[in-house]
Amino acid sequence: MLRHYKGSVLFTLACLAIATWYGWHQTGSIAGTASLVWIVLVLAVLEISLSFDNAVVNAVVLEDMDEVWQQRFLTWGMVIAVFGMRIVFPLAIVAIAAGIGPIEALNLSLSDPARYEQIVSGAHVGIAGFGGAFLAMVGLSFFLDGEKNIHWIEWLESRLSKASSIKATEIALLLVTLYLISLLLPQAEALTFMVSGCLGLVTFIAVEALGTILEMREEALKVQGALVRSGLGGFLYLNVLDASFSFDGVIGAFALSNSMVVIALGLSIGAMFVRSMTIMLVRKGTLAEYRYLEHGAFWAINALGGIMLLSARFHISETVTGLIGAALIGLSLWWSVRHNRREPQSETNQTINGD
Repeated sequence: MLRHYKGSVLFTLACLAIATWYGWHQTGSIAGTASLVWIVLVLAVLEISLSFDNAVVNAVVLEDMDEVWQQRFLTWGMVIAVFGMRIVFPLAIVAIAAGIGPIEALNLSLSDPARYEQIVSGAHVGIAGFGGAFLAMVGLSFFLDGEKNIHWIEWLESRLSKASSIKATEIALLLVTLYLISLLLPQAEALTFMVSGCLGLVTFIAVEALGTILEMREEALKVQGALVRSGLGGFLYLNVLDASFSFDGVIGAFALSNSMVVIALGLSIGAMFVRSMTIMLVRKGTLAEYRYLEHGAFWAINALGGIMLLSARFHISETVTGLIGAALIGLSLWWSVRHNRREPQSETNQTINGD
């Protein structure tokens, strides 16, 4: 197991070394430096707790990708996750919201972190709409699947599976939800929320369409006898999914620090461990061993998507979000263990391909 986390441990040590240097440079005291390093560690734990369900869902997609693309997700995807979502994304929000250039936004984050935090937090309604809509579509699409024949919460999941016969059910549910929540917001925020939510929906459809086109191309090449080793569609999907998961972590991190450097270091450590966890789940075949773990992860995604949408109007603690996700995954894991003990020879105990 440790070999899967070797890179994450080395990355963590490097980030802590940078945090120590930065803390000493900023405070000039051992106590101040230790406090800053501690915040980095807490942020890392926060990111991991909020994203464990992300790791499980990532593993579902990665199972169908070859080892080359799995490794690319761990390397190139990590660069996108760290520099794209933990550094560039907040700076882009500030630049757009304040009407300033990227360099000015960077200077603002370093020289006036309180103002930087205020601007990023002020964009929360749009972030909640986009990220919540995308995650809700990911979760709903899993359960609104007519070919899905393994159910954890039988009475509910079986009905959702049957409802998939009605085309675009998940889109209708999402749009109605967006509209109802927008009624609770001031007019200007309601428009922002609806537009960002629709953009999240369009992004999901676009990523799904791109994945389908790439799959069709690969199938055509296979028919012609060509060797196909592509996972580009899945790679893009996973990075958009990771971006949606990271929204709440980036916003929630300001409760602990308004320093861009501290937030980036802490969340990056967490992101690296989530990726290592994803690879471990794939290599060890954990999803096949635990029948309902995948279901728990997608229920957690539905919960996170709903919480993000509601957070446009109501303040919901990141602790609550993390606990809900952990509880759902923990219950699905326990249910899987119980099933394995009751039916040790069950054919579906060895594979969940029926999903």
